[in-house]
Amino acid sequence: MSGGAALGSKGNLQGKRILIAKAGLDGHDIGAKVIALALRDAGAEVIYTGLRKSPVYIARVAVDEDVDAVGLSLLSGAHRELVHETLEQLAAHGGADIAVFVGGTIPAPDAVALRELGVAGVYTAEMTIADVLRDVERVLS
Repeated sequence: MSGGAALGSKGNLQGKRILIAKAGLDGHDIGAKVIALALRDAGAEVIYTGLRKSPVYIARVAVDEDVDAVGLSLLSGAHRELVHETLEQLAAHGGADIAVFVGGTIPAPDAVALRELGVAGVYTAEMTIADVLRDVERVLS
């Protein structure tokens, strides 16, 4: 995982604050932890909320911690509902300007729908960590 900085990402994510969250009842967090470590190694300050957090909790922490982005890791199949509710809660708590990224098991048609909701990036297991970091850097630059 320490290869993140070697990707040339250090400068672009330096000083960025990113919240990584596991919304809903999904109890699998290996992917979220891998991305959290890669973002950290690329220079970001990463806050990990842990498992099974509600959209309200995620939004409150995101706003309280003044993050630049929220990364939602979703494997449960409830991604459309959880993302929609998280975006609503961010707006309700004054965080409508916070970029939201989604990673996990996301079918292609749902990825399009998530982007239409306002998600800044959708990442699946087929993508490399380097590609994810580059896209997050692009959005947060």
